[in-house]
Amino acid sequence: MVTLNSLAYHFSNSNRHKKWRFFIKEFVPRAEDLALDVGFSEREFSCTTNYIEKHYPYPNRLSALGVEEPKAIIERYPNVSFRRYDGAIFPFADQTFDLLWSNAVIEHVGDYSRQVAFLKEIRRVAKHFFITTPNLYFPVEVHTRTPFLHYLGKERFDWYLRRRGQGWATDNYMHLLSRKQIARLCIDAGVTNCVIRPNRLFGFILEYWIYTPRDNASWH
Repeated sequence: MVTLNSLAYHFSNSNRHKKWRFFIKEFVPRAEDLALDVGFSEREFSCTTNYIEKHYPYPNRLSALGVEEPKAIIERYPNVSFRRYDGAIFPFADQTFDLLWSNAVIEHVGDYSRQVAFLKEIRRVAKHFFITTPNLYFPVEVHTRTPFLHYLGKERFDWYLRRRGQGWATDNYMHLLSRKQIARLCIDAGVTNCVIRPNRLFGFILEYWIYTPRDNASWH
């Protein structure tokens, strides 16, 4: 029987594959590259969780950063190096990593100032990065699967979510971004060589991919 949840998982899995194919084609990971995943999850809710840990071709060259204490995940991916951090400063030296992947994390780090700080840290530690975030104006809010009501603004949407019993998705859990806001974030974070690419589903922009091309292409 097809349910809303099963459809959501299907599209999530398909979309994650799409992102991964693009990442591999655009960045062509090499055996000598050091790579970082920003935003690992200690608990795995589906086959799309911790996607790069499952698929990166050189796991012994991959590190993963998150705000949770890595325990069970270490056993699942013994060749990957896991680090916990305070959600602010990345515990790595400047330009440590050749490649950085961060899928749907920046909308969860806090308000605009925290998002700028997050992007600055990404720029500081990595030579090239690929991050994604849901589009504020996609008709369905993807975390709660609520149609249209997020258009009312964060304060009203949070009120609705609390009334609905989804208070976990309110306050600093989620600050969705539009393309205009992403472009401003990049400028304020000092990222001047990135591409903001829309990823569409059924003609609507589902999310944005923000990345610095490996050939150092200029702003698109």
